[in-house]
Amino acid sequence: MADGVNARVVVAGALCERGRLLAARRSAPPEFAGRWELPGGKVEPGESPEGALVRELREELGVVAEPVERIPGEWPLGPGCVLQVWTARLISGQPRPLEDHDELRWLAVGELDAVDWLPQDRPAVREVVRRLPWDDPEGARG
Repeated sequence: MADGVNARVVVAGALCERGRLLAARRSAPPEFAGRWELPGGKVEPGESPEGALVRELREELGVVAEPVERIPGEWPLGPGCVLQVWTARLISGQPRPLEDHDELRWLAVGELDAVDWLPQDRPAVREVVRRLPWDDPEGARG
C-alpha cells in the first residue's frame, strides 16, 4: 500500500453550500465514467496540495474556491497514489462540469447514498459527513 510520503497525492474538494455537498459524475476515463466523486486532481511537482485544489476546482468546475481544512486521513487510489480531501468554500462562480465530469449534483446529507460513488471516495465522504456544518446558515451564500 502506498503511503503519503512517497505516493503521488490527489486532492479533492468537499464543497458544502446550504447544507449540501457537491458531487461530480466522471465522464472519463471509461473505467470511472458514470461514477461519482468529490472533484479535484493530482498535485503537480512543486505545488502545494492547497494550491492544487484551487487550480483543479478552477479547471474542472470554473469556480474560485478556498481550501479550509484537511479531512484527516488519506485513501489509496491505486499503485502509488493517495487521495487527500479538503473542505473548501466557494468564493466565486457557479460550479459547472467543464472537464472530466458530465454532471454535478448538490446532495443533502440524507441524499449521499443516491449516487454511485467511486469506491475510494466512499470513506472520504463518510469523514466529510462527520465534519461539515450541515445546518450552518452562515455557510450559505446568498
